[in-house]
Amino acid sequence: MSASPQPPVVSPMAARFRGYLPVVVDVETGGFDWDKHALLEIAAIPLEFDAEGRLVPGAIAHANIAPAPGTLIDPKSLEVTGIRIGHPLRGELGEREGLDHVFAPVRAAIKRHGCQRAILVGHNAHFDLNFLNAAVKRSGHKRNPFHPFSVLDTVTMAALAYGQTVLARAAFAAGIGWDPREAHSAIYDTEQTARLFCKIANAWPQLGSVSAPLPETITDPDASDPRDAQGYM
Repeated sequence: MSASPQPPVVSPMAARFRGYLPVVVDVETGGFDWDKHALLEIAAIPLEFDAEGRLVPGAIAHANIAPAPGTLIDPKSLEVTGIRIGHPLRGELGEREGLDHVFAPVRAAIKRHGCQRAILVGHNAHFDLNFLNAAVKRSGHKRNPFHPFSVLDTVTMAALAYGQTVLARAAFAAGIGWDPREAHSAIYDTEQTARLFCKIANAWPQLGSVSAPLPETITDPDASDPRDAQGYM
């Protein structure tokens, strides 16, 4: 008599977020219109679990990006970010190369955790996702690991947890602090957003222990959606 097959092992990260890997992202840009203004800087931090099962920030991936041909720069945005386009110390990459530099470790983290796709975590996350998607489309990139429209937004989380929606105020409320001299750097803002997300998520009760179980006969609306086959849902 043959032994019954063992069910596949699901990684803790895949089980926690329905097969998605949360990756914290921040972008710095040449303005507010993702269809017109340049993507100038991007940083991404895949989240990990520590030995006690708490979410923690992983390793950061970062790229300074040269403005793509045809994109615009609003000088006021450079006054805020302090970015000096073309400066030799920026080590600028082309848009496609910069995306590759950030996407490669994200894809590796997805594979390591047994997840099917990354989901973008950000503060006002759709701003970052829209610029990311515009750059992907503009450069013809075919291996974008991120869900194309779903996000986890720390604005909503911080509003619920602390009554704050501004990142600096939420960071202070969470006890992680904020250095205004470092603000508007994609690296710093991503690191702080990652700490904020982990602080709130780790304090939240595990949903499996407090929510009602799903009925056995429930129909998953994603099951019949062709986007799910592409990892979109």
